Amino acid sequence: MRAVAVRGVHRLPAPPAASVRNRVTVAAVATGAVVAAGQTVVSPLTAVEDVPQVTLSALAPVAEVSTTSFALDAIGGEELLPAGLSAVDLDPGSQLDIQNLTKAVEIGQELARRDAILSSALAFGAPAANLIGDQAFVQPTTGRFTSGFGARWGRSHNGIDIAGPIGTPIYAVTDGVVEEAGAASGFGLVVKIRHPDGTESVYGHVNQMFVSVGDEVEAGEQIAEIGNRGQSTGPHLHFEIYDTDDTPMNPRPWLQDHGIDGW
Repeated sequence: MRAVAVRGVHRLPAPPAASVRNRVTVAAVATGAVVAAGQTVVSPLTAVEDVPQVTLSALAPVAEVSTTSFALDAIGGEELLPAGLSAVDLDPGSQLDIQNLTKAVEIGQELARRDAILSSALAFGAPAANLIGDQAFVQPTTGRFTSGFGARWGRSHNGIDIAGPIGTPIYAVTDGVVEEAGAASGFGLVVKIRHPDGTESVYGHVNQMFVSVGDEVEAGEQIAEIGNRGQSTGPHLHFEIYDTDDTPMNPRPWLQDHGIDGW
C-alpha cells in the first residue's frame, strides 16, 4: 500500500497592502483615532500640533464599530501589522499610512482625554466651557448683562453684573480653593476662589452657598445661586476677577481670553 505523503504546514502569504491598510484602519478606530469624529464641540478645543496628513472625519463612518468585533495585535499603535510582516515588507504608501494612522491614534486619544475634561466641566449645567492646556474654564452663570467694569455712579465698579432669577446656578469659573464664603459688606453673601495661577474670582450677592472655606472646587462645579442680598437693585451675580497683585481686572475680556464669550 502506497504511503500517503504528509505535507508540511505552510504559512499563508502575507496579505496585500490594501488588506494591511484596512486592518490598520480598524486598529486605529478601535484605539480611539476617531473618538472625536462626530462629537459635539461646546467650545473650540486648543489646536493639536503636528496633525498628520490623514483626515479624521474621513474615518467617521466606522467610528462606532465595536472593538470587540476584531482581534487586534496590540492597542495604542504599538504594533499594527499582522504577525510575520514588518514595515519594510510594505510599499512606501502603506508605510506612510501606518505612520499617519499611528499618529492619528495618539491624536484621537488626546482629543478623548480633553473631551472628558470638558464634559466634566459641563456636568453641573454650566452653559459653556473651554479648555486651555489641561485647565477648563466655564461661563459662571446664565443671565442678562446689566453693568460693566469701571466707574459707575461716581465710584469704581470692580466687576460685572449678570441679572437672573433668584436661584439661578452659579458655577466656579475654573479650578481652585475657596478662600471666603460668607457675609461681606455690600455683597450680603460672597464666595471667593483662588485659582492655580494666583488669580481670584469673586461671586457676590448670592442667595445661597454650597461651598465652605478650604473646599477644593473644579471648573463648572455649582458653588452658589443668584440672589438679591446686600446692596443690590435686583437679583444678579456680581462677578469679579483679581490678578496676582490683588488688582481688579475687567472680567469680560478676561473671560474672552479664556474662550468664554457669553455676554
